[in-house]
Amino acid sequence: QSFKSFLDTYISMSTSKNDTSSKVAHPLWKNVVAGGTAGIMEVLCMYPTDVVKTRQQLGTGKTIGMLQQFKDIIKQEGFKNLYRGIGSPILAEAPKRAIKFSLNERYKQAVKRKDGSLPGSRAAFAGALAGMTECSVNTPFEVIKVQMQSKENLGRYKGIVDCFQSLLKTEGPLSLYKGLESQLWRNAVWNGVYFGMIGGLKGGLMKPPEEASRKTRTLYDFSAGVVGGTLATLANTPFDVVKSRMQNQLVITGSAPKYVWTVPSLMTVLNEEGGKALYKGIGPRLVRLGPGGGIMLVAFNYVLELLKDF
Repeated sequence: QSFKSFLDTYISMSTSKNDTSSKVAHPLWKNVVAGGTAGIMEVLCMYPTDVVKTRQQLGTGKTIGMLQQFKDIIKQEGFKNLYRGIGSPILAEAPKRAIKFSLNERYKQAVKRKDGSLPGSRAAFAGALAGMTECSVNTPFEVIKVQMQSKENLGRYKGIVDCFQSLLKTEGPLSLYKGLESQLWRNAVWNGVYFGMIGGLKGGLMKPPEEASRKTRTLYDFSAGVVGGTLATLANTPFDVVKSRMQNQLVITGSAPKYVWTVPSLMTVLNEEGGKALYKGIGPRLVRLGPGGGIMLVAFNYVLELLKDF
């Protein structure tokens, strides 16, 4: 999630009808194509960190370090398993972005003040709404991704299609929405903190000089995104931990699942494993921020340049 929201901010700036900067307004379809392509490029490059993150979050004992986790997966399962389940987030990119981009501007317009201003608190609310809307499309893809990434499921599924069919057959359609509530919390908290911070940062501590070039402004935007994204990631990681555990659960006839609702699940992890367990996977999540954001920005601008004559 993280830097993808930074990219969405960048895109919304380039499509705003009231934008007075040097950016050229682009139609929705170009932003969906460029944003989707950039998202796929980021997934292809950074997906192994997501596999490691999920493995750490699903573990209930002592957390294995990120580098050791990488080594263990390569040694015990082979390099290809660092990309196990990658088809799911790739398939999610286009529909997820189409919905998010088409509704993003509407949310901002809906929560603006009568004078047209959008203070940080309202930007945070609009961002939270956008993140929650994304869940309607993305949750089934997340469930399949987590199921594929889990070490205990290595021999259970042949691929994402087999995983999808198996869940439908054994648990029914609602199994594709496991962890929906915790994913709503995760996305709402991340987007709320990020969009609430980004306006203040770009208008204050990280405001570019008036005479700054487009390249310099992009650098300022990127730096603000790093700070905002880091703080947002710190805020929403506990929700991501319980989301992963809910989505990895398999229904067993006659027994109740351990993780059901978000707040009780947070308390279960806290009581059984301690506060540090709520931040399992934080290392890979933060590592993904910088390079992931850079990859997406470069890919987004490159694709838009290719589409300029269409």
